[in-house]
Amino acid sequence: MIVAIDGPAGSGKSTIAKELAKKLGFTYIDTGAMYRALALKVIKMNIDPQNQEQVVNILEKTDIKLSEDKVFLDGVDVSSEIRTEEVGNVASLIARYKKVREVMVEKQREIGKSAKNAVIEGRDAGTKIFPDADLKVFMTAKPEVRAQRRVNQLKEKGFVVDYNHILQKIIERDKMDYERQESPLRPTEDYIILDTTDKTIEEVLQFLESLIKR
Repeated sequence: MIVAIDGPAGSGKSTIAKELAKKLGFTYIDTGAMYRALALKVIKMNIDPQNQEQVVNILEKTDIKLSEDKVFLDGVDVSSEIRTEEVGNVASLIARYKKVREVMVEKQREIGKSAKNAVIEGRDAGTKIFPDADLKVFMTAKPEVRAQRRVNQLKEKGFVVDYNHILQKIIERDKMDYERQESPLRPTEDYIILDTTDKTIEEVLQFLESLIKR
């Protein structure tokens, strides 16, 4: 069984997908982490993320692996390193490139097909990667709520952040994700739309579990 969870930054999809996979014993596939891993390498190599040719060239020589909730870049665990705001912004830039998405989608499909059951989350998990997923959920929430969640996450990791700055970045990232030509962030009619603005993690998990059991 494939469960696809898509949505914008801060909607709660990563937390929910990870917890749902753990509760059900499914394989968890964090597609966004793969783009972040590539973004981290772009930053470390001082490559201009606007240079599509160089980014694609790097990707072809890059090994990205997912193991439970860990992300490995060329054999190194970068699970914490990829969660910075800078990496997230670069990830959004390079995710616009068609060739980058084609290579990533191929890798993600391989992981999903090798798993007996999987929860895959991202921005095109149910539209591009697994269009025939058994269950497709599009999670969303008000930008202000998503910004506060992101602030809380970063503070827990020891980062000093400004709420207004994060809110502005989320609005900018939404615009980039929704308007990009390659795999824009748009749910199709076969998605279940789930607004998590006023919902707890447990409430969302219970709702999704009931859908899966049905």
